[in-house]
Amino acid sequence: MRKGQHMKQRRAVVRWSLVLGLLVFLASPALAASHRFYLSLGTSLAAGVEPDRAGNDAPTNEGYADQLHQLLKARDRKLQLVKLGCPGETTATMISGGICPYDAGSQLDQAVAFLQANRGAVSLVTIDMGANDLLSCADSDDIDVACIFDAFTSVAVNLPTILTQLRAAAGPSTPIVAMNYYNPFVAAWLQGPAGEALASQSADLLAQFNGLLGEIYTDPSFAVRVGDVARAFHAYDFRMVPVIGLPVNVVLVCQGTWMCTPPPLGPDIHPNRLGYFVIALTLAAVLK
Repeated sequence: MRKGQHMKQRRAVVRWSLVLGLLVFLASPALAASHRFYLSLGTSLAAGVEPDRAGNDAPTNEGYADQLHQLLKARDRKLQLVKLGCPGETTATMISGGICPYDAGSQLDQAVAFLQANRGAVSLVTIDMGANDLLSCADSDDIDVACIFDAFTSVAVNLPTILTQLRAAAGPSTPIVAMNYYNPFVAAWLQGPAGEALASQSADLLAQFNGLLGEIYTDPSFAVRVGDVARAFHAYDFRMVPVIGLPVNVVLVCQGTWMCTPPPLGPDIHPNRLGYFVIALTLAAVLK
């Protein structure tokens, strides 16, 4: 392999150009002074879940919503963060409730009520949704493909319902920013040939799922901007990193999540502080 190719692959590993991302974001126009709320919706990622010292998943203040809020406050110091994300939430339970307690009944109902009560005062809504529809179909050893495609169908039905209500409640001018997903299951590569096959299969399925999410979010009736988290984590990039001897996507998942951390903290699919920061910067970039 030529020296130039080595350098290109090394640069791919460190493509998370955090300083550049901050500069681009902070150079964008200031939010209107009358806008005072950032509403965060979604799953355990929106809640900033990470393993605690005993290895139990728990919400933190290090999530992408928390870190994006800090970036936003550079332009609006009075901006308040409202977090409604629910660990384990699926597209179905976001609509009907049943996992996390909300005064309005479900996360969607609570979000709609908040948006209606604060019409014109919400400067941003972010959402991550759909991953939990798929998670029950996969583990570190196997993927149930039939289950995955059933989940695709559920997301294709439920997510537009969610977005229709959010857009109606938020109004046409409030930015709604969603994210697609990184792939924690590429960490299976570390388990040998069988794990390598599983990692490759998971990447193919995630590409299809992220494609579905993109089609839904970018529907003009929803006007949702999408942060390309998959790209930030090089989710489909299996080029080998010289010296390290692992694919780019595996290296980045090991750096940005708890998947490669030994027990009791890992393996865990959730991002660590760095991974959440990468997601925050990815969402910030679409707000410029």
